[in-house]
Amino acid sequence: MAAIEISNLTKQFGDVVAVDDLNLRVESGEIFGFLGPNGAGKSTTIDIILDFIRPTEGTVSVLGYDAQTEGQAVRQRTGVLPDAYHVYDRLTGRQHVEFILEMKNADEDAMGLLDRVGIVEAADRKAGGYSKGMRQRLVLAMALVGDPDLLVLDEPSTGLDPNGAREMRDIIREENDRGTTVFFSSHVMEQVEAVCDRVAIIDRGQLVAVDTIDGLRDATQTGETLYVYVTDFGDDVTARVAKLDGVGDVVQEDGRLRVTVDGVSKFAVLHSIDEIVAVQDFSVVESSLEDLFVKYTNDEQEVRA
Repeated sequence: MAAIEISNLTKQFGDVVAVDDLNLRVESGEIFGFLGPNGAGKSTTIDIILDFIRPTEGTVSVLGYDAQTEGQAVRQRTGVLPDAYHVYDRLTGRQHVEFILEMKNADEDAMGLLDRVGIVEAADRKAGGYSKGMRQRLVLAMALVGDPDLLVLDEPSTGLDPNGAREMRDIIREENDRGTTVFFSSHVMEQVEAVCDRVAIIDRGQLVAVDTIDGLRDATQTGETLYVYVTDFGDDVTARVAKLDGVGDVVQEDGRLRVTVDGVSKFAVLHSIDEIVAVQDFSVVESSLEDLFVKYTNDEQEVRA
């Protein structure tokens, strides 16, 4: 059974089409990244999944329930860390979690939940004195009440320092190891690349790609960048390398050439460069998720233009 299944989903606000005939399936047990530029329709899609707003057309199934007619059942089995969350400054962390336990009639230990997100030592401190990262962990502990089958996280690493972001990734993995499906939207590409099984990219409300990150690399044929150290940077070396078959961009930087390889063997390109100028050393770097994101969204805009 799919954790989330979106079929022909469209949402219009007046003349604005926020989501345009979106089809997407998230399998149970996945960590699934949901990416797109600002205004792409990510938040609108999440709001429809959670039945905060209703679609213009199409259907959404969550954990086997119709999100629009069985929204209460969906929310009972779903934990949410929203992008715009609020905590009560005068309540302690423990009181926040106990309030949600009472609301959901859940038989769990508040301290155990706070321990799962790493802030049990601050359980009896007022949340008004919590740091940004501690507040996010507190809201995540509240989302974990009732042992949800699905976690929906909207920008879970925004505003966190590198240590906080790494700890958030660890928590996401641990919850997934417990059997929870994780669906999250993020602008922080490194976080998505580090934890996701698959990612979907949407732009202007339409799905432009969905695959593993390796699959996205293969499909775009922008999988590798060569950093080539050469003996000479004559005036025409960069221009001659740029004309080689399979070479995209060539930039001279930091005493080396940065060469984007598109759909051909990197070793064939290296051999061709060595015929132009002696190669002293080289290294290979795969395209980051950010590179792929830029390519997919830019290509989609060019197609529409």
